[in-house]
Amino acid sequence: MRLAVALDGTGWHPAAWREPRARPAELFTARYWVDAITEAERGLLDFVTIEDGFSLQSTRTDQVAGRLDAVLIAARVAPLTRHIGLIPTVVVTHTEPFHIAKAIATLDYASNGRAGVRVRVSGSADEAALFGRRTFPRLNLRNSGDPAVQALVGVLFEEAADYVEVIRRLWDSWEDDAEIRDAASGRFIDRDKLHYIDFEGRWFSVRGPSITPRPPQGQPVVAALGHASVPYQLAVPYQLIASSADVGFVTPRDAEHAREIVSEIGPDVQVFADLVVFLGPTVEAAAERKARLDELAGYVYTSDATVFTGTPAQLAGLLIDWHRAGLAGFRLRPGVIPDDLEAITRELVPRLQRRGAFRTAYEAGTLRGLLGLSRPANRYVSPVG
Repeated sequence: MRLAVALDGTGWHPAAWREPRARPAELFTARYWVDAITEAERGLLDFVTIEDGFSLQSTRTDQVAGRLDAVLIAARVAPLTRHIGLIPTVVVTHTEPFHIAKAIATLDYASNGRAGVRVRVSGSADEAALFGRRTFPRLNLRNSGDPAVQALVGVLFEEAADYVEVIRRLWDSWEDDAEIRDAASGRFIDRDKLHYIDFEGRWFSVRGPSITPRPPQGQPVVAALGHASVPYQLAVPYQLIASSADVGFVTPRDAEHAREIVSEIGPDVQVFADLVVFLGPTVEAAAERKARLDELAGYVYTSDATVFTGTPAQLAGLLIDWHRAGLAGFRLRPGVIPDDLEAITRELVPRLQRRGAFRTAYEAGTLRGLLGLSRPANRYVSPVG
């Protein structure tokens, strides 16, 4: 199976920053993120995702608030790692595809072919007001049964699909051998091997080409999250994953639910199940730790994803069982960093290795290679013959 971690601040529990080994004073330093991601690389994980957004995580003064830019974190970490994939989150609703295509292509160069991007939408009226270019109705976005919410979500994901199409075309707008770099003739570039993408859609009109040569992977990995809480009659997030992404993150309740989701999305996408994990040497120790964190937060922490509380051995068994349902892998969300991150890399991974379920060494130099994805041909190059 494939294995990744989702990094968010000091961990996914809102009280994680109050744990003895947490480093809240270093959260906005490069060293903090370098340490977390190199720990994930020591565990031979396929990739890390880095959360991002345009609003504070909480309005409470006793919880972590504020973020660094996920793409810039990945760029800082890239030269200090060698194998692990780097997938920052980008909110596509309020950014321009030309800029993001350039940024992720640059990250692919900085990491020697280990870049990806997780596309995320935003229907928040407050976040829209930060940019002032569009307005959204003030809706309870958690009420997925509200027709107004369904309509807004549908529009946002249709826009995201066009966004992904634009960045993919921009990555292909330079042929692989467009750069000649011949000092004797004075030709640095072959202009015939740069292509206008001429994209015209409801939300974007982009001529291209990019100003960054085609990335080392050809196409960096595109990932997206589809919440299982969205009703199946509104399968827009799953449609985005199936039509636009290489990797889809989903939130199944159990192995049978995972099997249903994999069947709905289809065979052309690698589907990863998200789980929030609180690990301990015993079930009781893990439960007590989460209960103490819940008490500090003042409420019982829940998530859109299944929350697992138990031992690394129990988690290994669960992952193997769910993997049989057709999942390509898992994106684990550590409840606390570094505690649960280290439990994943130093305790869970060895157990999976002993059961023949996880790699014992990195076997590819690019993220696409790690995921078993081929380097795609350039859409603008006519096939020979």
